[in-house]
Amino acid sequence: MRCTTRLAPDRLDSSAEFTAFESSLEDEGAVVTFVGVARSKSASGGKVSNLFLEHHPRMTEASLMEIAEDAGRRFNISAIRVVHRCGDIAPGEAIVLVATAALHRRAAFEAAEYAMDRLKTDAVFWKREDAVDGSRWIEPTSSDHDDRARWSE
Repeated sequence: MRCTTRLAPDRLDSSAEFTAFESSLEDEGAVVTFVGVARSKSASGGKVSNLFLEHHPRMTEASLMEIAEDAGRRFNISAIRVVHRCGDIAPGEAIVLVATAALHRRAAFEAAEYAMDRLKTDAVFWKREDAVDGSRWIEPTSSDHDDRARWSE
């Protein structure tokens, strides 16, 4: 299985990332991509001017690789790419790209969904929303943890 992960301190070009992923494929019949985008409103409805993702380079990179490799072991996929932003992210910018490839669609879909559920709860990031009325650190929600728990064995 081909596994690629990367931290992106600058704007994430999801089209270029997908093209690079697709060009590495051989004879897969299914390719799934997911792109997460920074929202302009907080969970409480306030206007968000910026999202800041603090990270520890070695720990964060290791957590991304662990999640991607786990998805590869768990599902019958041939390739996975995870690219995750760090630093300042403006509303509307891509935060994360997950791309998976497999012979059949179900494995590709499940691997991408599993990777995203793990990224939301297990990736080593500290997230801060900046708004006109102040800044606040945010944690994974209870529904994020519920999504992650459904993959437990």
